[in-house]
This record gives sequence, structure tokens and C-alpha cells, in this order.
Amino acid sequence: MLDRLFFPALGLAAALVVGLALVWPQGLGARSPGPFGHDPVLQSPEMQAAMKRQTEASQERINRARETMRELQARTVPNGS
Repeated sequence: MLDRLFFPALGLAAALVVGLALVWPQGLGARSPGPFGHDPVLQSPEMQAAMKRQTEASQERINRARETMRELQARTVPNGS
């Protein structure tokens, strides 16, 4: 292919990709400007509720594990030897 055609075509393709990146939905982050944007998945009420449930369940598991370790340590280490 001639350089006279290849490099301008490459520049045009790069400009199109940059232009598309400016308006295409931004994945899980903030909403893109209209008509291309959509509500991000992580900002939906259902997903927020699911993330909150997972966080609370994780905290509960951590607290149970800590309490179990405290009980085991209290049984194995005599008080005031």
C-alpha cells in the first residue's frame, strides 16, 4: 500500500477511535453523554443492594472468625499463670 494512502487512513482511523471514546459508554464508571450513555451497572439500585448484602455478610464472617479465635486462645492460654 502506498504511504500516501496508508498514513492518512491511519490518522483518520485514530481520530475516529478518539471521537468514539469521547461518547461511548464508559463501562462501570460515570454515565456517558446522551444518546450513547446508559446507567452504569454498579449504580443500579439492585446492584447497590447486592453489594451491601455481600459487604454485611463478609463483615459477619470476619467477626465470627475473630470471636472463634478469641475463644480458642482463651481456652489454650491460662489466665495469670
